[in-house]
Amino acid sequence: MNYSFIGIGVILFAVIVILAVLILISCVKIVHQAQAVVVERLGAYLTTWNTGLHFKMPIIDRVARRIDLKEQVVDFPPQPVITKDNVTMQIDTVIFYSVTDPKMFCYGVANPIIAIENLTATTLRNIIGDLELDQTLTSRETINTRMRAELDRATDPWGIKVNRVELKNIIPPTAIRDAMEKQMKAERERREAILRAEGEKRSTVLVSEGQKESVILEAEAAKQAAILKAEAEKEKMIREAEGEAEAILKVQQATADGLRFLKEAGADNAVLTLKSLEAFEKAADGRATKIIVPSKIQEIAGLVKSITEVAADDEQSPVQ
Repeated sequence: MNYSFIGIGVILFAVIVILAVLILISCVKIVHQAQAVVVERLGAYLTTWNTGLHFKMPIIDRVARRIDLKEQVVDFPPQPVITKDNVTMQIDTVIFYSVTDPKMFCYGVANPIIAIENLTATTLRNIIGDLELDQTLTSRETINTRMRAELDRATDPWGIKVNRVELKNIIPPTAIRDAMEKQMKAERERREAILRAEGEKRSTVLVSEGQKESVILEAEAAKQAAILKAEAEKEKMIREAEGEAEAILKVQQATADGLRFLKEAGADNAVLTLKSLEAFEKAADGRATKIIVPSKIQEIAGLVKSITEVAADDEQSPVQ
């Protein structure tokens, strides 16, 4: 009988030990990177655990909430808004936010996502209500900046930081879209007509400039050809004149050399005069149109006649 009580006691002790080990294991908590754990003691906020290994008191401490500290993205469905000129359109937004204070995020608002969605809708309506349709379509950056500032200020008590707000789609009514498409089509056709006219104008100007350039080049070529031809004629005449002058100079030089030779050989004035006449005849050579005859040509002719007669008498003397 005693052995039975002992066995039951051992079993109870083993159960107690196992329960104690399980309770201790449950009190060990590991917080992962980019996470935070809000811990309560007896229902009241105790502390916030960051990344690492942590222990809590059994039974009296509990993990109230695990919070993700990474940046979150929420895409809200389209919201109906009315512009300043009474045009109703649908706009959906994308919010980028992150938790900066886990305690305020846990206790500041019951449902942070629903709260941000409702706050986004009301803020968007307020901003779009001050803008007309055209301003709404062309002022995305302005709307995004204003909404981010408003939401960040409103969510700061909740421990939330709104990093960025983007208007994903702006959907005007069907009639407005049709009118805008017609307007854009007309604008594209107008630009096409302007571009075509400018292209034709440019083409005409280029053709005219090309023709003008061609005429100028042809005139320059003709002028250059005329100049080259005139220079060639001039060069030809100069060379011919130089050739004739050189020929006359050579004849005169040869005659002078002959006369000098005769003079050195002892020839009298009559022979020198005859040689001068021969040189005069060669110099003319049938090319000169005017020949200047010396004033004493008759004396020279008489001298030539006398010399001829003397030569004839000398030839006849041996016969007699």
